[in-house]
Amino acid sequence: MFSKRHGFASTPAIRFRHDAPEGLRHAIIQAAYDLLSYDQIRTSICRTLYLSPDKGNWSEVPNIRDEVETIIQNIEWYRVYDVIEGLVSFIEGTYGYNEAVQFADSINRIFCDTGAGWQYIAGEGVVMRGDADFEEAVQLSKDALQQTGFSVSAREIQEALSDLSRRPEPDLTGAIHHALGALEATARYISGTNDDLGKLAAKIGLPRPLDIALEKMWGFSSNYGRHVSPTKTPSDKDAQLIVHLSSAYCRYLAGRNL
Repeated sequence: MFSKRHGFASTPAIRFRHDAPEGLRHAIIQAAYDLLSYDQIRTSICRTLYLSPDKGNWSEVPNIRDEVETIIQNIEWYRVYDVIEGLVSFIEGTYGYNEAVQFADSINRIFCDTGAGWQYIAGEGVVMRGDADFEEAVQLSKDALQQTGFSVSAREIQEALSDLSRRPEPDLTGAIHHALGALEATARYISGTNDDLGKLAAKIGLPRPLDIALEKMWGFSSNYGRHVSPTKTPSDKDAQLIVHLSSAYCRYLAGRNL
């Protein structure tokens, strides 16, 4: 593409997450058509959505093509992402891993270009995509925790991401709970105690005001992620912030123990 070859393109801001606009839906089918016939695409989609293909539609173009386009344009937004995961699996089973990666790469480019707040990650499927700072903090934290043996904390960060990625509605309290669980597990390992995070902040050698900030974050998160209340519902941004901050703290603490 001209704009990307010459450095004119930039990654658009995330514009939607709980949606699947018409253009995105169409682009998914076209990306799949680079590797599959429309008949194969229909087979995969019908398998994912538990639909029966229209046996009266036998010609690739326009019959099966139009059937596939009608299906993808009329399903609930969250089912579109199920279709993507189904297509990746179908392509891998039919043509192999490299072709599945090729399709997944195309999907991720579509996500970025359209401003979708999603990404495809091998072994995880379609998961939430945050802004660049969020993605960097979470990935670096997971890497650092794995490298330093904090496997429990790494799993908790992954669970937090999975909760943020649930469709059609994310589990925001679950995301906060797991993010703080990762931080608490890391702090307990370092301190050698089983205190809760509010008490651990003063025991793990954090410089001021990071220790105070951690205590405040623990207090905020306790209200939303540990004590569920119908009147206290966190927002998407609240949950993402806690996951972001917890990831950054975990990476910092793990890095001190290298």
